[in-house]
Amino acid sequence: MIIDKNKVVSFHYRLAEEGGKEIESSHDGDPMLFLKGHNNIVAGLENAMEGKQVGDTFSVTVPPSEGYGERNEGNQQRIPIKHLHGDKKSKSKIRAGMVVSVETEDGPRQVTVVKAGKFNVDVDSNHPLAGRTLVFDVEIVDVREATAEEASHGHAHGVGGHQH
Repeated sequence: MIIDKNKVVSFHYRLAEEGGKEIESSHDGDPMLFLKGHNNIVAGLENAMEGKQVGDTFSVTVPPSEGYGERNEGNQQRIPIKHLHGDKKSKSKIRAGMVVSVETEDGPRQVTVVKAGKFNVDVDSNHPLAGRTLVFDVEIVDVREATAEEASHGHAHGVGGHQH
């Protein structure tokens, strides 16, 4: 079966920064699952999967514009610690470089702590991989038709996908 819109794709990957070390890999666990054509993964990787099939392996270099976007230096702000998720004890251990969850008008969002104080934290809301050129090494494990429920929900269900 060929990968195109409304196919559920199961795949293993290794992710590295261009010319750099490995950032993460799925090879020590279950493969990732995604529903093609519903913007569930970065555009550069999703586009590279078009036309592939089970057993295919490939490498794709994804520029920031097709990955997690360019860094926006204006995405830094100071917020009260009380807006972070977690209990008092965990909030007292916040340090620069940590990724934390903050409550926003649109729900929780992950941010990176730039500087931590007693009452406030300076955070960067850029995605941690924003501005980076990424290299994905991919192995297609399985391809199947999406169920009607998956297509209507806009995501794949099951191990490696969305769990209800």
